[in-house]
Amino acid sequence: MEIVYSALVFLHFVALAGIVSGWLMQQMGGYAKAPKVLLHSALTQLVIGLLLVGLREMGDLGAVDHVKIGVKLVVNLAVVVLAVLNVRGPSPRLALAAGLLTLLNIGVAVFW
Repeated sequence: MEIVYSALVFLHFVALAGIVSGWLMQQMGGYAKAPKVLLHSALTQLVIGLLLVGLREMGDLGAVDHVKIGVKLVVNLAVVVLAVLNVRGPSPRLALAAGLLTLLNIGVAVFW
């Protein structure tokens, strides 16, 4: 069970890198696929995050801080909404907001 959990954590970090790279690609301009990179990475991170919480709840991997997970879920849902809006009408401001919220999510994960 721990190897599956570790693999999912790895993929969660890869999706995080995708969100940040999509944000930075769009800030630099000229990259037509940047909004889609941001959207797909945000959705991937959301799904993998839910799987991680489910595995932790089912397995013997330690307790889950439900308040922390709730805050991270709300922030990630906001990133997904911003990413969807960004795909419909690309805007550097939407990408910036999604990127900064992702950095906030990292801060919650590390310091909470």
